[in-house]
Amino acid sequence: MKKDIHPENYRLVVFKDMSNDYTFICRSTAPSNETVKWEDGNEYPLVKLEISHTSHPYFTGKMQFVDTAGRVDKFRKRYAKFEKK
Repeated sequence: MKKDIHPENYRLVVFKDMSNDYTFICRSTAPSNETVKWEDGNEYPLVKLEISHTSHPYFTGKMQFVDTAGRVDKFRKRYAKFEKK
């Protein structure tokens, strides 16, 4: 394996599935501006997810309603900085 290609700044991060309010904690380098108090009383960075293994149809075996209103607008807003002018 190549040396020095993996990040060194792993820390505990709370991930929250916004479609069903499921939260879990794991080590990650994902950036975050928000924090949340976890069950152990400590504050950790919060990363919000649109879908996770608890809400994805592949893992649940059933379709769930996902809010699709404004998805194109969200996409355009997110990637507007890459649009050529």
